[in-house]
Amino acid sequence: MALPKLSKLELQIMETLWTRGPCSIRELQEAFPERFRPAFTTVQTMVSRLEAKKALRFTKRIGKANIFEAAISRKRAQGRLIDELLSLFGSKPVMAHMVKTGQLTLDDVKEAEEELRRLSRKEKSK
Repeated sequence: MALPKLSKLELQIMETLWTRGPCSIRELQEAFPERFRPAFTTVQTMVSRLEAKKALRFTKRIGKANIFEAAISRKRAQGRLIDELLSLFGSKPVMAHMVKTGQLTLDDVKEAEEELRRLSRKEKSK
């Protein structure tokens, strides 16, 4: 199944579900900092959209509150975002930016080299 494309607000809602676990719409709304808190109806609309995209699912009802949980993992959603970024810019500009901003270290490069070697050995053994 192809992963759905998620907006910034949808990702913020998903982050709450990944961090806190199953939540009601009210709990999702209250997880936002007060200064930037969207209206209850906005969160409700976003939850409906996320449910239609199969990114989250209804799990149960407690009183009048519907409880929702993430249906996709944080790792899969991150992978989708990274794939989108790389398809727009390619890996070299992204890596150059990460080096310039200190987000990519020599240790990171060494770890990536080790992973590439592991993948290469795995491919050769097939």
